[in-house]
Amino acid sequence: MTQTPAPLHSDMAGGPEQGRAFWLQTPDDVRIRAGVWTPEGANRGTVLMFPGRTEYIEKYGDFAREMATRGYATLAVDWRGQGLADRLLPDPMLGHVNRFSDYQQDIAAVMDLAQALDLPRPWHLVAHSMGGAIGLRAVMQGLDVASACFSAPMWGIQMAPAMRPVSNLISTVGPLFGMAGKRVPSTSAESYVAISPFDDNMLTRDPDMFRMMQDQLKQVPGLSLGGPTIGWLGQSLRECRWLAAQPSPDMPCLTFLGSNERIVDIAPIHDRMARWPNGTLDLVDDAEHEVIMEIPATRTRIFDRMAAHFEQHAGR
Repeated sequence: MTQTPAPLHSDMAGGPEQGRAFWLQTPDDVRIRAGVWTPEGANRGTVLMFPGRTEYIEKYGDFAREMATRGYATLAVDWRGQGLADRLLPDPMLGHVNRFSDYQQDIAAVMDLAQALDLPRPWHLVAHSMGGAIGLRAVMQGLDVASACFSAPMWGIQMAPAMRPVSNLISTVGPLFGMAGKRVPSTSAESYVAISPFDDNMLTRDPDMFRMMQDQLKQVPGLSLGGPTIGWLGQSLRECRWLAAQPSPDMPCLTFLGSNERIVDIAPIHDRMARWPNGTLDLVDDAEHEVIMEIPATRTRIFDRMAAHFEQHAGR
């Protein structure tokens, strides 16, 4: 495949050396971006990082550095509609997707790149939040990885019980009246990170990591993304229902969930992991949504356990 260079803001990403980024064209002709870190000595395998909603490659520079110290290369992606990938609506701050399964087209382009670059094998999946829903479908459909790790996966969307029927109604009826591209009521037109104070934020207890996220959006405002559209919400709710109805895949799985999770619905995570024969749920004490961007002691424990998981299943 043609490997067209794309910008990678290495100075603010803080990743290991040998970082590169590429523009990729998906099978349905959307331009997305992939970032790759292949530092010297990272030859034990490659981690495919599937980020969450609103996220972007540079946010995972620290993650790639941690993986590199444990012998792994990293490939991360800007999903369609976020990061520097093509935005899908005239207002670039709206988080939108036409069909949730469209993200599988992004994965197809990413896997083609991994093959073209001959990234070190075996490959392992790490998928966070929305990326956890995208990644679970991919694994169910035979994604070429030896094992999977999930971080606060979006297998359900957290909302007050009274709001659930309202959200289902809005997301079902809204698109019929041309409202699929309208922002979900009560969500912000601005990035949560950009407008939220550190105190009682729902992402991390680590002030340095929170400041890093804010600084990155200040340096490159084009990476910002606001609230989701009604169309995205409807597609996401349907995807979560579809995933819940499927059997667990035959794949070694390790899932991390913070004890103070307030963004994704935790019940489907507990349900899924209870019926994943080769799966383990790791409950992370006092952690928020971004468990791999928590305080240093928590990050170290998680990264070490991930690496042990990868090593255990390297020969699968």
